Amino acid sequence: MKKEIRTVVYDEGLRIEAYHFEGIVQLFPNHFHEYYVIGFVERGERCLSCKNREFEIKKGDVVLFNPGDNHGCVQSDEGTLDYRGFNISREVMLDLVEDVTGKRQLPGFSQTVISDGEINCYLHPLHELVMNGSAEFDKEEHLLLLISLLIQRYGQPFENCIPPCREEIEQACRFMEQHFTEHIYLEQICYHVGLSKSTLLRAFTKSKGVTPYNYLENVRIGEAKKLLEQGTLPIEAALRTGFSDQSHFTNYFGRFIGLSPGMYGEIFADRAEAGDKTDGNEA
Repeated sequence: MKKEIRTVVYDEGLRIEAYHFEGIVQLFPNHFHEYYVIGFVERGERCLSCKNREFEIKKGDVVLFNPGDNHGCVQSDEGTLDYRGFNISREVMLDLVEDVTGKRQLPGFSQTVISDGEINCYLHPLHELVMNGSAEFDKEEHLLLLISLLIQRYGQPFENCIPPCREEIEQACRFMEQHFTEHIYLEQICYHVGLSKSTLLRAFTKSKGVTPYNYLENVRIGEAKKLLEQGTLPIEAALRTGFSDQSHFTNYFGRFIGLSPGMYGEIFADRAEAGDKTDGNEA
């Protein structure tokens, strides 16, 4: 079996993450991100679920996830998955869209899986440039042209991509976002929003595509990523984000991010070390 290789690069100039997963057999359970994801399949086939819809993705397909889009995938053949992609924060996306359209408005991708040769013409070279550490401005050109084409063909106001949901569900989300470091009980959330347990579970899952507990764990993972990026040790990040122990934290982080907390933190430690060396040379 082909060895799994996971490579992640952060581009300081573009302020985006690029990653390359090779030989992957791992399934990814239903989850969401707070950032945009633009990815493409190089090899393999997967059954992708997103926002309660099912897709078969294969070589050449591009996947587009808006912030908050719940999604998961499993193998649908006997091979492995080779996958490349970008993670783009909301703030960076706002800057890109403003550069492209002159309007500072978050876009919402109207389709999850696309097959578009022209999109690939920008997406593939851009990924190579970022992964290889190019310092030339053609990578910025590729990124702006890619975003421009995506907005032109698949964009709509971000609000149009958010399914309607009851105020109680939004209250539940806010409660978990404010108390994620604590040991939360389902009964507490129900009391806060005024719903029974069964009603909350049904309504929340229908609205968000994940259970309340899954939502809480995603919030914790998002906060843990920020701590790891700042150099916090994995064991401390686990304690500060409400995980019961480091083992639970490591397993959950790996399932949804595809890297261990230690590997993820090393990406940013290498960046800081490279920056220190650069400063020292300049001095």
